[in-house]
Amino acid sequence: MTLSQYGGSSVVRRWQLADSLKSLREQAGFTQEQAVGKLKEGAGRWSPAKLSRIETRVHRVKPREVEQLLDAYGVTDSDLRSSLVQLSAASAEQGWWVSFADELPDAVKQLLSIESGLVDLRDFQPQLLHGLLQTADYARAAMNAVSPGAFGSEELERRVTARMMRQHVLAKDAPPRTHFIIDQAALERVIGNAAIMRAQLRKLLEVAQGPAVTIQVLPRNAGGSPGLEGPFAVLSLPEPIPDIGYTEGPAGMVYIEDREQVRSWTLRFGILTELALSCADSREVIAEAMESYA
Repeated sequence: MTLSQYGGSSVVRRWQLADSLKSLREQAGFTQEQAVGKLKEGAGRWSPAKLSRIETRVHRVKPREVEQLLDAYGVTDSDLRSSLVQLSAASAEQGWWVSFADELPDAVKQLLSIESGLVDLRDFQPQLLHGLLQTADYARAAMNAVSPGAFGSEELERRVTARMMRQHVLAKDAPPRTHFIIDQAALERVIGNAAIMRAQLRKLLEVAQGPAVTIQVLPRNAGGSPGLEGPFAVLSLPEPIPDIGYTEGPAGMVYIEDREQVRSWTLRFGILTELALSCADSREVIAEAMESYA
């Protein structure tokens, strides 16, 4: 299964719909070939290749095609039928990130689409604070530090604006559950200057008060840990989409869908949770670091 790109439309809604339709076919006891044979008895033009592309998230399925599939699979539950047809229509809607046109790479747009549909995020960062936690000044300084001279002033500001808009996901009526583990070194590494760091850590303390946000600090004395391998995240999306692993670095953004590897990352995160300070102690460490930038 691949992580296909869909421009400005909702990646998560398409994945959710594709996985749901595949599950319903399997519950009906049909192979793809048998399902296509059934579909050919009704309306529409169907082939094994088309159905395969739908189930592997490559081909967008239209509302009328959803109804044809549900008819073939014998799905009569009116609420389920309605929700899947609506999901198909909603999957074509464009997200806010399309307004940034070519200023953001396609890989970044895909990440923004995924974040818009998150149910749960578990993230470990050893070097920098997560983009969902950054202030504009910290983000700007980090971008300049990671890619010196790569962006003109206007492009840089557009990228900073996009990063700030990402954070709206945390302010939704039903925000995703987020659990951030931050290496203590990231609190002590000066990005920009002392004033930027003080404001950044103040924001970190404010975000930590959110009901759906957990922030822990991995202390210096934690010793060796799974965090030595670098940053990583486990992304939980709506059922029936399986959890996805995510990391990024000089080689770009990498998504992991292999069930065993994602499971190992989940276990790694669990170990880090045990090694990290409690939420209360973490807030104290963050506050102390903030005061050190006075």
